[in-house]
Amino acid sequence: MRLFVTGVCGQLGHDVVNNAISRGIEVIGSDIQPIYSGVADGSSVTEAPYVQLDITDKEAVLSTIEEIRPDAVIHCAAWTAVDAAEDEENKAKVDAINHLGTQYIAEAAKAVDAKMMYISTDYVFDGKGERPWEPDDKCYAPLNVYGQSKLDGELAVSSILDKFFIVRIAWVFGLNGKNFIKTMINAGKTHDTVRVVDDQIGTPTYTADFSRLAVDMIETDKYGYYHATNEGGYISWADLAEEAYRIAGMDVKVVRVSTVEYGLSKAARPYNSRLNRSKLTEYGFQPLPDWKDAVKRYIAEAEL
Repeated sequence: MRLFVTGVCGQLGHDVVNNAISRGIEVIGSDIQPIYSGVADGSSVTEAPYVQLDITDKEAVLSTIEEIRPDAVIHCAAWTAVDAAEDEENKAKVDAINHLGTQYIAEAAKAVDAKMMYISTDYVFDGKGERPWEPDDKCYAPLNVYGQSKLDGELAVSSILDKFFIVRIAWVFGLNGKNFIKTMINAGKTHDTVRVVDDQIGTPTYTADFSRLAVDMIETDKYGYYHATNEGGYISWADLAEEAYRIAGMDVKVVRVSTVEYGLSKAARPYNSRLNRSKLTEYGFQPLPDWKDAVKRYIAEAEL
């Protein structure tokens, strides 16, 4: 199989490429940067060919994918700065990347008869209630610009392709970039108390674990919608922070506050980010490990 991966300079794309390489899969990575840049962890994607690609350039997307002619595409590239997406000057850019860029990738995949995986998010839902979201639930009224752009990307993929995977993840953390756990650990080095939101509920996703599942999945024809976060009970951001400090051996007090009390975000955040992952086992895929185990491995691997 020849695999094309977008967004390889980010947390997820970096790990997806390296997981594919470890299995002997022929893989080509891409991102908007002229050359690959990422963590110096001994697993850079320099072992794989890298092509610069602006996914908002429709002609460039088509010509690149037609030249490579992959059997499958895993589309990790995205605008992920949720608060910045709310700024008026950024809204068109967010749509161009998350919606139109995804549409162009899907159109190009169809042109070469490649299957496609689109990495989406819990933000496509309205974040209300307490019932875990099912993969095939209809998505209405995302809470913010980012969520709407990702939903528009989903709709583009599902309307263009028959051979597609739309996989929603949440609370992402990995070696190659910024994330909540890294932010908490760094804050704990200079503060003995931190305020963390306690009324937004979900589960985190470790990119090293998800990348294994993504490659497992793209090698099949079990198309459709999936949810894929790490296993374990649903938790709050405060729970995640406390576990990170415990594992790191840091004596930092987490003060639990409501979203309203925290009050620092431009973009509205979902209270309910619970994603039902049971479809993975129903379709024969190995679930991700427990989130506590994932946090422990991440902190050790990142040397935080």
